[in-house]
Amino acid sequence: MNEALPDLVARFRVRQGLFRKELVEAALYELDGYGCVMKTDKVFNPGDTVVLDLVMDMPFDEIRAEGLSGLVTERRKHCSNFFYSIDFVELDSNGSSSLAEKLRRIREVVSKKQSLKSRRSPGSISGFRQMA
Repeated sequence: MNEALPDLVARFRVRQGLFRKELVEAALYELDGYGCVMKTDKVFNPGDTVVLDLVMDMPFDEIRAEGLSGLVTERRKHCSNFFYSIDFVELDSNGSSSLAEKLRRIREVVSKKQSLKSRRSPGSISGFRQMA
């Protein structure tokens, strides 16, 4: 895992005691049409189900895919946090639902942001200096 996806977080609720629930934000490190990898200090076990809201913060608006049900398939410990591989459970295979469309839009924007970021890498700056 290199670094978190830009401007994208997963939000979910975790039970704290008998009557309280805590809203948690976690960084995402991978995202595709079938699942994601998130990093958090909350403990889940493989086989647990988690309901995620993916939120991409944009300058004028937010893109939200709310209520994504996911199955925790793998857990890897990293310092005091865990990386979780999560497979999305209820997405259409043809991607015709509103939720699948929002997820596709988030993936497109993330891809464009990563592409722009790679163009601005330190290696490309030295190329601009050589041109000048």
